[in-house]
Order: sequence, then structure tokens, then C-alpha cells
Amino acid sequence: MTEQKKAGPLAGIKVLELGTLIAGPFCSRMLAEFGAEVIKVEAPDGGDPIRQWRVLKDGTSLWWYVQSRNKKSVTLNMKDARGQEIAKRLALEADIIIENYRPGVLEKWGIGYEDLKKVNPATIMVRLSGYGQTGPMKDLPGFGAIGESMGGMRYVSGHPDRPPVRIGVSIGDSVAALHGVIGAMMALRHRDVTGGRWNGKSGEACVAGQGQMVDVALYEAVFNMMESLVPEYDFAGVVRARTGGALPGIVPSNTYTTRDGENIVIAGNGDAIFKRLMVAIERQDMADDPQLARNDGRVPRTEEIDGAIQAWCDTKTIDEALAILKAADVPVGKIYSVRDMMTDPQFLARGMFEQHAFKDGTPVKLPAITPKLSETPGETKWLGPSLGEHNDEVLCGLGYDERDIAQLRQDKVI
Repeated sequence: MTEQKKAGPLAGIKVLELGTLIAGPFCSRMLAEFGAEVIKVEAPDGGDPIRQWRVLKDGTSLWWYVQSRNKKSVTLNMKDARGQEIAKRLALEADIIIENYRPGVLEKWGIGYEDLKKVNPATIMVRLSGYGQTGPMKDLPGFGAIGESMGGMRYVSGHPDRPPVRIGVSIGDSVAALHGVIGAMMALRHRDVTGGRWNGKSGEACVAGQGQMVDVALYEAVFNMMESLVPEYDFAGVVRARTGGALPGIVPSNTYTTRDGENIVIAGNGDAIFKRLMVAIERQDMADDPQLARNDGRVPRTEEIDGAIQAWCDTKTIDEALAILKAADVPVGKIYSVRDMMTDPQFLARGMFEQHAFKDGTPVKLPAITPKLSETPGETKWLGPSLGEHNDEVLCGLGYDERDIAQLRQDKVI
């Protein structure tokens, strides 16, 4: 007899997703993975553009099946007053609303934060945008790439003699989404300790917790990850810049190339670790050098230390280097491709891949859900839904009957 799965920690929480592409949908995806009921509103004429991004199966993006797992898809024409009314009703029933339109769009539809708050004081709205809800740039379009640039990440990414590079994924959007999740959870906690859910009856006296708006700007979420960037500049005039694979001021920590042309990351920057590393690469002289015993003594000799490590790597294959350094308890790792991940014992032991199937029965693997909770882990209940798959279910829940739904469908409201 298999053990029955426990409800996710967010079971009973209703989330309305009003957004497209990455930042907003990634934010609500994590809530859906841990048990929240997420209703995703999409335009009837094509839906979320991410449905057609990158590698497709039968016209639908493989990314979509991950980004929208466990979500319910509802189509609404938001240019129609009836579509706006349905969205408002959904918003007033939701514990959390997540949106990533330009500031002002929801207000134009009558479902802005202040509009909803007048009726439901417990409204929690997570707003993700390029530049936030205030300031001189708030109305400008802003994708993750712009947030990465303005927030400082692009400036420090790449090699010093070449233009800045992008990280190979939409990290700006994803970092903003994670900030949105954190903000939503803090706002939910505050709502619950100040009174809890609104009772849903407009105009009647009720005890409701205090909701709030969570304002996440993409560039600020990236900026929040930039470590000691500001005080280093303000106090010491240091402008952090591109340094390739190295971590300047923390020595040694760099990427090296082995004899067989593989790339390996070695982080020997702890004082005791450095000594073990030097012994492992047969540089006892450097292990015993008192000037190199501490990081501040190693920094002026960064080039010398990196040269010694690279000279050793020139004589070793990737497997030989990994074996020797792991035996010496030195943090070391190969730079993985997805091919490496899919067969790696650590990934497999931790269950980092889930086996699923498309509706036609074709098997497909998805990344497993993180973080791992010991008592209420997340789960994939279904893959990203077809466009408008849950229209009837959700509209019936709002009180629309079959005739109403048929009329809305005929009028292209849904």
C-alpha cells in the first residue's frame, strides 16, 4: 500500500495569475507546485506567448508544460467589459493576485490594487514590472534582460576584454519571480495574523486581515543580488567589473581547463582548503608560504596561484583532477551540461527528474520541484494545460450556467 501524499503547504490558497511569459508565471508556478489553486488568465487568441517559445511538441512549447504545471487555464478577452467583470470576480475571490503587466493596465480594466482593496481589504497583489510601480521609468517596457543590465549583473558578466555577456537563462525574470514568492508569503503571513481572509460579502461588516501590494521591480531584484557592490564603490571607489571565470578578491576561485579540454571549477579560497589544494597539486612550497596562509596575502599573487593550478590541470584529465581534489576535500566541480545532469548519481539520488506523459501518452521528463520540504513536499499534478481547458469549471464556480458560458464563447469573451 503506497503512502498517501499530504496536501501541499499552500492547499486552500487561491491565486489568480494575470501575466505572460516569465516573471509573473514563474512566481505563480512555485505556488502551484506547493498546493495553491492557481487560475491563469490568458487571451483567447493564442494565450501566453511562451506557449510557442523554443522547442515545440505539436505546436506547444516544452517550456510551457513546466512553467504552467498544476495551473488552470481560463481564457478572457480583457478588452470586453464582461471579461473584465469575470477577472474582477476571480480577483476578489483570490488570496493572492500575481500580475506583470505595465503599471496602469489593471487600473484601466478596473481591477487595480486600490480598486480591489476598496471591496476586499485583505487583497494581496504581487506586481512584477521592469521598473516598479513608481518613478520616472515606471511606464517603460522592461524585460529581464533590461533588469539584468540596469541592476548590475550584465556589467560584471563576461571577460574584461570583451563586451558583457548574458547568462544563458532568463535569470532577471526568475530572480524577480522568487522575490515575488517571498513577498507573497510574507504578505500572506501578515494578513493571517491581522485577521485572515475576507468573508467575500461586499458592504457587510467583517473582520479581515490587512492585505498589501508587493511591488517587485526586475532591476531591483537583480540589484538585490549584487553582494557588496554599493559599499565597495561608496567607501573604496571600487567599480566591480568583468573578470571571466575568476572571483576577484577571493583567491583561488576560478575555472581551469584540463588536459582533455574539459572545464573544471576549483574553489580553494578558504585558508585551510588552500593549503590542502596546494598539497594535492604538489606545490608544498606554496602550501608552506606564510604570505599565502590568508586570503589577503593571496590576492596580490592571484596570477601566480592561478598559473600553478592551471599548470597542474594541464597534466590531468577531468576525471583524474576530480578524483584527486575530491580526495583532498577541495571544493571542485565539472561544469555540467544537461546531458551530464541526466546521468549524474547525485541528481538521480535526489530525484531531480520526474517522469510524466503528454496527453497522447508520449513520455517526457520534467525537472523535479524544489525546495524539498520534509513533511509537505511539492508535486506535479498535471502538466501545463491546453488553452482555456478550465473555462467551464472555473466559470461554473462563479455561478455561470451552461447557457451563459455558451454565450460568452460565441461572443469570443472566452
